[in-house]
Amino acid sequence: MTDVSTAPTLVVGLGCQRGCPVSTLLALLDQALAAHRIARHEIKALASIDLKRDEPALVELAQQLGLELMYFTSEQLAAYEPQLSHQSQIAFERTGCYGVAESAALALAEQLAQGPAKLLIPRQKYAQATLALAGAA
Repeated sequence: MTDVSTAPTLVVGLGCQRGCPVSTLLALLDQALAAHRIARHEIKALASIDLKRDEPALVELAQQLGLELMYFTSEQLAAYEPQLSHQSQIAFERTGCYGVAESAALALAEQLAQGPAKLLIPRQKYAQATLALAGAA
């Protein structure tokens, strides 16, 4: 049994194309968690860029999982550029930051844990979406 007080704060960062189905996000999430032996209930929250605030699949995923979905501006996410495993020129052209999923995961994990975060699952790409998982002690 894991001691909750020492369990890391695990946060999933997500990026997706407009109109991406929630089933795609859920498949990507489950695939990544299974590969790293992390249970859904260990995830504390979801994060993305504020440009996706009205993206139905992100909102629906958060509701299905019973998790809070937090958004960050491209300026907030740009601060995490040195920590990214992959820098996407396309993401930069569309959003103003080089990686939505990784940056958002790092930003929220640090905010929730009030301490430094690191990528535990680097950017995973699947169909129309990207996912990353960050943790902070």
